[in-house]
Amino acid sequence: MKKDVREVALNILMQVEDKKAYSNLLLNQTIKNGHVDKKDIGLLTELVYGTIQRKLSLTFFLTPFVKKGLESLEPWVTTLLKMSLYQFVYLERIPDRAIIHEAVTIAKKRGHEGTGSLVNGVLRSIQRDGVPTFDSLKNQTKRLAFEYSFPKWMVRRWLEVYGEQATIEMMVTSLKPPVITIRVNQLITTPIELITLLEQEGVKAVNGTLSPDALVIKEGNPFTTKAFEQGLFTAQDESSMLVARALGPLPNEKVLDSCAAPGGKSTHLAEQMNNQGMLVSIDLHEHKVKLIQDQAKRLGLTMIEAKSGDVRTFSSETEHESFDKILLDAPCSGLGVIRRKPDIKWLKQESDIKDIAALQKSLLEAVAPLLKKGGRLVYSTCTIDKEENEAIVEQFLQTHPEFQWDKSLSERLPHQVSNVKGFAEGSVTILPQDFETDGFYIACLMKQ
Repeated sequence: MKKDVREVALNILMQVEDKKAYSNLLLNQTIKNGHVDKKDIGLLTELVYGTIQRKLSLTFFLTPFVKKGLESLEPWVTTLLKMSLYQFVYLERIPDRAIIHEAVTIAKKRGHEGTGSLVNGVLRSIQRDGVPTFDSLKNQTKRLAFEYSFPKWMVRRWLEVYGEQATIEMMVTSLKPPVITIRVNQLITTPIELITLLEQEGVKAVNGTLSPDALVIKEGNPFTTKAFEQGLFTAQDESSMLVARALGPLPNEKVLDSCAAPGGKSTHLAEQMNNQGMLVSIDLHEHKVKLIQDQAKRLGLTMIEAKSGDVRTFSSETEHESFDKILLDAPCSGLGVIRRKPDIKWLKQESDIKDIAALQKSLLEAVAPLLKKGGRLVYSTCTIDKEENEAIVEQFLQTHPEFQWDKSLSERLPHQVSNVKGFAEGSVTILPQDFETDGFYIACLMKQ
């Protein structure tokens, strides 16, 4: 039986709040289970992501209208009010009266008559008086944090490194709904052919702007098509697609992907290698290794040897200088993919960065001896924090003089990447606003 879309959205938001569940996984599961009408999927996604993304702004707006303070309300009532307020402030197409009516109905159903009256009173006051402005916040970091709804520690770090304009652009881009991007399996088909095939199945796609392997989905669900079943493509963000091209593996080489799940970059490497040679894909978690294997099977890639285990242990048990090329797509804070996974900004703490950086350093130290002389190593992350990116690589180069920046990196990447502010000899930081993609860091090193 189909449920009211706002009730479903509230249930997802409460699971995210109470159980720290991931909103993208819950959304996908809810849509897959058919709990809402197809026509409501867009609104459901908007309500869930929007309410999470704008959490801090919504708290600022709501606080003056609850006399006893937000802590006096049951958590689900606060979340219902924030979700309703999100529609008031950020969604123009829904009439205020409909928003209030739906919220009061849910409040009575989930609580009682009194809860309905409270919700009605708060929302009508907001409708009458309007929400407060951020002008009263004189501290720059605090004002930007509330206005764009990002943790203060994150805003402060970005201001120190990128300045106010770039920080605002980054936050604005990260608040936009994510686009669906797919990577064409060029061993089987071409972007032009795939566009035609998808169109026949009711999916509209256009060429990507950054990667020659990318298509951007404009309409429809590509993951329910025969083209998907037949392995003609897989899901991947455009900036993430640059990693395999940066490594530039060749057919019949021996390559290591050292933190490989769920397999997007491993399968891209295999495609680049024409499915010839040896690609060892390692991940710490056994259940995630199955994701690599399943994806490789669907894409028709037979050269991937997926293993579970700690790459540091693998390194100590493996002959040194035995790989032509190595990819370390390191675990990171994920601050470059907030647009796609809005929960990240509320789950991460500033203290996490130091712990993550220590892990990244140990992984880079572990894989380095496995690379042959004359071989290439790519270190990449989906974060834009310099402590996890430039600082890691620069420190590594200081203690490993046998490694140098690979100055040929620009030859393997699209020309527009070389023009971004974050491009340097041998590395690039792609900010979300550069190409409206995920934020990414790619560093390319050669072993002398």
